[in-house]
Amino acid sequence: MERHASALADDTQQLPLHDTREVRLTPPVIELNDVRKVYKSGILEVEAVRGVSATIDEGEFVAIMGPSGSGKSTLMHIIGCLDVPTSGLYRLAGQDVGSMSEVELAQVRNRRIGFVFQQYNLLPSMSAWRNVELPLTYASVEKAERRRRAMEALDRVGIAGHAEHRPGEMSGGQQQRVAVARALVTNPDLILCDEPTGALDTVAAHEVLSLLSELNESGRTVVLITHEADVAAGAKRILRIRDGLFVDDNRTEEGVAR
Repeated sequence: MERHASALADDTQQLPLHDTREVRLTPPVIELNDVRKVYKSGILEVEAVRGVSATIDEGEFVAIMGPSGSGKSTLMHIIGCLDVPTSGLYRLAGQDVGSMSEVELAQVRNRRIGFVFQQYNLLPSMSAWRNVELPLTYASVEKAERRRRAMEALDRVGIAGHAEHRPGEMSGGQQQRVAVARALVTNPDLILCDEPTGALDTVAAHEVLSLLSELNESGRTVVLITHEADVAAGAKRILRIRDGLFVDDNRTEEGVAR
């Protein structure tokens, strides 16, 4: 997890990332208000995130981009409810994450956030459709419904023909498509991607980014964590993070940074 010592210079100015006067008919999918994360080890305090504020609305495709040590992985863990802020407010689709119990956070991770990781995180002994249905299993969805929704998700990402294949029988790009299908199967508020192209060759990476763009065009909210400018350029908005702060909020056009 990326960290940044609090003793480093504190003169980076964070840009205003949303207009509080804006009238919204629905709450943002993500609302961060002065979020900070401090890790303690003995007498040492490491401030990995130093007071970030931003809103991400329904249907946006946002890349959070920064180098190693910038705080992006810590922020990803907070957005994904894998960790909680030390201070500040984080609301997911209008709900205050900081007030949730561990059980409630687990339910949010299972039902409201679809995760796509760099290493796919597929179970090697299970077929593609059984990997996809796993979140529904944990949510106690009936067996026939689980299979129906898993097959529907695989079809949505263009890989239904590999439903009975195990991960070892598929290419890296195909495995990542299975991972995307798994992220979709619960119909989450947010698809959160952590370096989703990092383990792929150029062609497969382009296919996965195109798939994420297609999903966003259909109305899905996508947040992509990356350190690569060419990957971030596929999003419609780029939030750059450095030293635990957002330093730029760049709207893009047709997936290409202005």
